[in-house]
Amino acid sequence: MLKLPIYLDHNATTPCDPRVLEAMIPYFTKLFGNAASRNHPFGWQAAEAVEFAREQVAALIHADPAEIVFTSGATEADNLAIKGVADMYAARGNHIITVATEHKAVLDTCRHLEKMGADITWLSVKPDGLVDLDELEKAIRPNTVLIAIMYANNETGVIQPVRAISEIAKRHGVLFFTDATQAVGKIPVDVIRDGIDIMALSAHKIYGPKGVGALYVRRKNPRVRLTAQMDGGGHERGMRSGTLNVPAIVGLGKACEICTLEMENDNKRIRTLRDKLENGLLKIEGAVLNGNKIFRLPQVCNISFRNADENALMISLSKEIALSSGSACTSASPEPSYVLKAMGLDDELAKPSLRFGLGKYTTAEEIDFTIERVGEVVREKCENV
Repeated sequence: MLKLPIYLDHNATTPCDPRVLEAMIPYFTKLFGNAASRNHPFGWQAAEAVEFAREQVAALIHADPAEIVFTSGATEADNLAIKGVADMYAARGNHIITVATEHKAVLDTCRHLEKMGADITWLSVKPDGLVDLDELEKAIRPNTVLIAIMYANNETGVIQPVRAISEIAKRHGVLFFTDATQAVGKIPVDVIRDGIDIMALSAHKIYGPKGVGALYVRRKNPRVRLTAQMDGGGHERGMRSGTLNVPAIVGLGKACEICTLEMENDNKRIRTLRDKLENGLLKIEGAVLNGNKIFRLPQVCNISFRNADENALMISLSKEIALSSGSACTSASPEPSYVLKAMGLDDELAKPSLRFGLGKYTTAEEIDFTIERVGEVVREKCENV
């Protein structure tokens, strides 16, 4: 039986997998030691759990466990990566290249550095959301120290040509950082194959707990060094001080293990449901798909409804279907999505956009209801406003 509301906002967060929660619980109660306490069994048990989780995370992305640094989430990981490189390699240069469609955690970090004197190049994207590789290479200068381009976009699901980007970076001796928060656990990510030097990820996007993430930092070819952004204690090889959140780290590790085992089969089913949803919605008059249709994540589609009223669209759907809009959807701040605007969409299409994010618990019945309900709302309340 269909249960409302339906959750189709998995790009924002995912429910915790019961197996993840089960793995975490003992570390709140019985195994509650501090992983930095090296003189008794409580600390040893906690440290062992952390190192096992480090191995689980590394296995998912084909890294060495020693290259995994635990953080409070992807936002902290983004900050540590970008600011850490800017500080450590300041003598080499102060130029960073990024893209206008990045997550705010990257954009705002770069803006902060710009205020501090860094030279930031903000690349545009093509209408399908992909970066122009020729423009990227032309933007590199002798003082360029970092290219920061996300693996997959959180609004459109567009997957950037990561391997081609890393090849360009390597040719010029520039470090390549990618925020892979939306990609890890959804598609195969291999830091060696993809040529990634630094990469951020988060647990709550892959059915793990909120408040924990990780940063991959390459140890050889090249060995990447980062300046710590938090001091005190020298945890995580001196890159991220602070008492480790052992239960959450255990949860991140378990979530990564589950993704390693089940991601391929889950994504086949999710992609089929996504395509069914998309095909149904695109039959609605005025519906337009945003972003590259081929190079994108399997669980997301972003669709604009031409001439629809964005506020009416969200208000009418919000009680029955949980999803996100490219618009602020408030009368006080009706700003369209900066991602869609950067792709060249005008307000008529950028404002009335909806992001549908499916997950491994999404059902065919929920997709059927969504197609029907969105069609009704667009036709009855939002058309020709």
